[in-house]
Amino acid sequence: MDKENNWSDINEDVTDIAKKVKSKIDEEDLVEDLKDSFKKTVESATDIFKTLINTLDSTITDEEIRQDSKKVVENISAELKDVINETKSKLTGTSLDNAKFEEE
Repeated sequence: MDKENNWSDINEDVTDIAKKVKSKIDEEDLVEDLKDSFKKTVESATDIFKTLINTLDSTITDEEIRQDSKKVVENISAELKDVINETKSKLTGTSLDNAKFEEE
């Protein structure tokens, strides 16, 4: 009877460990999905700001208005970059110093 109880306990332990391993794998997959999504969002924002600046350059003929408009977009871009860097550093301990949200 002791052998049956031992095997039952071992079986329960193995089942618990298997559940924990599966849960950990699921969590790691979720984290990777979130990282990929975050990266795609950053890339999308970069493209949007580049397109916006190019559009301003090509459509606004008044130099002063064009420069002021670009300055506003660049300020928004810089603010967004700071928020993204802060968020990323909290999540991963790194920064996006190489990311550019404005036209070079």
